[in-house]
Amino acid sequence: MTLDWPFLLPLIFAGLMGLSILIYVVLDGFDLGIGILFALAEDEEKDVMIAAIGPFWDANETWLVLAVGLLLVAFPAAHGVILTALYIPVFVLLVGLILRGVAFDFRAKVPAGGKHRWNMAFLVGSVVASLAQGYMLGVYVLGLDTGLPAMAFGALVALCLAASYAAMGAAWLIYKTEGALQKNAVLWLRSALVFTALGMAAVSLATPFASPRIFDKWFVLPDMIWLSPLPVLSAILFLWLWRQTFALPRENDRHALTPFLTLSGIFALGFAGLAWSFYPFVVPDRLTIWEAASAPESLAIILAGTAVVLPIIIVYSFYAYRVFSGKATDLTYD
Repeated sequence: MTLDWPFLLPLIFAGLMGLSILIYVVLDGFDLGIGILFALAEDEEKDVMIAAIGPFWDANETWLVLAVGLLLVAFPAAHGVILTALYIPVFVLLVGLILRGVAFDFRAKVPAGGKHRWNMAFLVGSVVASLAQGYMLGVYVLGLDTGLPAMAFGALVALCLAASYAAMGAAWLIYKTEGALQKNAVLWLRSALVFTALGMAAVSLATPFASPRIFDKWFVLPDMIWLSPLPVLSAILFLWLWRQTFALPRENDRHALTPFLTLSGIFALGFAGLAWSFYPFVVPDRLTIWEAASAPESLAIILAGTAVVLPIIIVYSFYAYRVFSGKATDLTYD
């Protein structure tokens, strides 16, 4: 039996691109969230918060570069349509990420009296980048519509995605810190979970009504039965995590990583629902995976390069998280 590579290669690249986006949302989500939580933290807590993401935050953004790179080379037609429709929010996203990067380094080099300005810049960059990503998600869900209802929905998703990043950041701080900051992180997580649940519910309800095709994929038997574990499991995990926040932090720091892993599972379930909703389209109701894909010969060459690069990124990521495991300590630059 011969493999149908013209059919399989676009599917493989769609899977790789989706996996890269999911990993980016989870990993860069927590360091963007910690930047957002700068708004609630005391000055003496911010150095420890920076230390909690210092070894990881730059590498986390590698997954965004990989996802956009795969979109460009594997699905050039979709790349043109999506970035044309989202040109302004993409520009805003890049400004926010640049501001974060500059503030991250400059806050370590200025006199103590000027650090608060760069702390504010780090906060603003994190908020701007998170809101831009949420707005792009909202507009994409509604088929890249540019009308007022789509813009309003994009704004709602932007706020809720920023809250979900704040929840991820708080969950990471529960794992990486101790003492008063860890207790504050539990309170921050509890508050952010409400808006995270609201955001996921809004996207989940709006997506089927954005397109008759998507509605039919969710609300037709027997698909509705097979898909029911996604929202049910998400709701169970939300409720379970909410209850856990009242028991944290535990003695001997037990289950400190559990909130972060639980939120990662919730994000994965939500992403799976979105993937099912839009399949087989890469641009909603416009371009399928196969219509937008590069030629099979080009995809084969790109796949060979990806087979080398992707394992390196994965191995490095595991190594970095292992080497810098444990609690974050007071930040020093000696």
